[in-house]
Amino acid sequence: MPHTRPRSPSSMPDVNWDVGLKEMNETWKGAVACIGVAIFFIMTIGIIYWQVMDQPNKNWILKGTVGGLIWERNTHTLILQTLSENKTYVEIDVGNFPDMEQNFVKNLCWLNKTDFCYTWDSITDLKITLDRKFSAGTECYNITWTPIHCDVKLKDCFSMTNVSWYGGASLSAQHWPMNNVKVALQPLVISNLKSSHGAYGSVLERYFLGSTGVSVLINPNVPISMTIEKNKYFCVETPASTERFPLQYTICIGQNIQTVHQEIGNQLYNSQRMLPNLNIVRMPLWKHYGVSDSAAKLERDVRSFHNKLRRHGLGDCLISLNEHSTMLLSMKDHILIADQGGQTRRHRRDPYTIKNLNISITSSLYQSVNSELLQKYLKEGQDNYWLSLRSHLDGSMTPILTKWKEQFSVRLNITSEAAINWYFTNVNKLIKKLGAEYLIIEGAEGNTFMEHAIQAPKELEGDSYSEYLAATAVEKLGNSAIITASTRSNHLPLFVQMHPLRSDWSYHGLKGIIPSVLHYSLLGYNFFIPDAVGGTLADEFITEEELFIRWLQIITFLPVMSFNTPPWVCCDNWVLNLTRQYIQKHQDLVAPILLKCSEDWMNTGIPIFRPVWWLSPEDPVAFTVDNEFLIGDEEKYGDVLYAQLSYTPKNTMLIAPITEKGKIQRDIFLPGKDYQWMDKSTSQVFDGGTVLRNYNCSLHEIPVFIKKTS
Repeated sequence: MPHTRPRSPSSMPDVNWDVGLKEMNETWKGAVACIGVAIFFIMTIGIIYWQVMDQPNKNWILKGTVGGLIWERNTHTLILQTLSENKTYVEIDVGNFPDMEQNFVKNLCWLNKTDFCYTWDSITDLKITLDRKFSAGTECYNITWTPIHCDVKLKDCFSMTNVSWYGGASLSAQHWPMNNVKVALQPLVISNLKSSHGAYGSVLERYFLGSTGVSVLINPNVPISMTIEKNKYFCVETPASTERFPLQYTICIGQNIQTVHQEIGNQLYNSQRMLPNLNIVRMPLWKHYGVSDSAAKLERDVRSFHNKLRRHGLGDCLISLNEHSTMLLSMKDHILIADQGGQTRRHRRDPYTIKNLNISITSSLYQSVNSELLQKYLKEGQDNYWLSLRSHLDGSMTPILTKWKEQFSVRLNITSEAAINWYFTNVNKLIKKLGAEYLIIEGAEGNTFMEHAIQAPKELEGDSYSEYLAATAVEKLGNSAIITASTRSNHLPLFVQMHPLRSDWSYHGLKGIIPSVLHYSLLGYNFFIPDAVGGTLADEFITEEELFIRWLQIITFLPVMSFNTPPWVCCDNWVLNLTRQYIQKHQDLVAPILLKCSEDWMNTGIPIFRPVWWLSPEDPVAFTVDNEFLIGDEEKYGDVLYAQLSYTPKNTMLIAPITEKGKIQRDIFLPGKDYQWMDKSTSQVFDGGTVLRNYNCSLHEIPVFIKKTS
């Protein structure tokens, strides 16, 4: 039965609605419906085509006066290019991009032409700010990714395609550039490279420099991890956390790699640069290799070693005492001896017989649990001087055990002002008693808080531990500190001890010296002590004569000549004679140049040790040269200095040593096409911007070239 509805009585008459189509049969109705569907289908296809095919793959999102950022939507990549798009500075693979297709980029802060803002799928905010406060030709982009929710990781990867990268952290096998290494993802913090060969350390800055004229400076106050994929990219990422750490970095571009580094890199922290005690530059450093069980025997051994060095004609030197020897000397005043009657005992207070020698002593932030000294400290109520945990039972503090030099030890609690004052007071007393010239502080690597998953004070998170220690050492010791690790401290007046190397020809050994030198100097650490001739990682004397000689030749042109193996132990007499000659060359030629360059560095920030691309910033060949370096400056030295030198260095010197075993020839790249280079030994002159193939160099020679203006 059909459904009916009764009509309501009304005075309004019935109306028949007419749409102008008096009659439409079923055929016409079907045709109209089909046409409508077809039109809708065509419109849908058009919209999809416009969004997917007709939209450009690349969109300019922010432009400066030199270059700008392009968004490549297919690859989810930020591309920093010149405005003419004829040069790409760097490509940044945006790992923060969610797994979904975004059709185009829309600026949410478009009213300000120096900013770009965007939000992706309510996951992360992006803000890019253009900074033009630098000199003409240089501009920077401040990039900040901010997670909207907790537990969001932020990750950006910087491509190595057509870009050679430098900077970052020291590696146990240092390369130049860093494109040639592979490092697993791990926190970007300083570690002890002697025990952790695949980690980062011992000089680390969050500053990276690219051969295209680009630099990246990452916010040092946010924890990040980093990975390096050989010849592909290096990535930085923040941890997933409830604190919602942002990923912040500044990326700058300049005319070339040299100009952008001068503008950005040498002003990393905008602090007044200070010089350390440079007396060590003129004195070769000899590590005392003896093992003594008493302070008296140690003093006799040190004096004997000193006299032997003088008899062999090796001149004035600095003798470095290790931590064990330093500990023996520090305990000398506490040794009880019998008096003449044998009835009573008193403290021995004989004067130190090595006080008139040039020595350096070594101390660390660790104390072995087996040492009598630690037991004494604990009995005197100094247990709070060591990094400890509070007991849940009685509230007492229990020192945390860690490994130091293969022994279970405790580490100084540098969060305690009382502990710091106590430690440096004792150290300063010993320095004064011994007349020590320098103090080497070991154990500055790593962060015990991180190692034991302890919440560190805010000011000591990450590498702030090493930064704080370096600043404290300078405050307490002045300019005579040598430290084994450093970050954000390149302006401080201290020396950095390079990490130990293997006794071989690999990048873990001899071949890694020059890349390490260039890495340190690029980051502003021009005052360093290279590992001793022959390497010290194995704690054994070197026995290979050729390796000893080639190592000796390189360190002659570095700030300090450091020795562990005496030449009369490893080699024939002619090597001993050669050692004398190179020590003399360092003192007469190299040391005055380095002292002059030190003043220039303090005023200008220009690296003392420079890569060859410094003079060839546009030459791709120069970007991968890792076995040459430049020292000296571009101006003439004073007449007083000329009178002191057997040779007058009017310009930069190029040092090109042999780093391959058994070789007496090598290829040498001479940078700077506008210059000429003269071989210091033969006086032959060659054009810059060229490569000398199979250049002869005997075992007792090192190629040194002097730059001349054409």
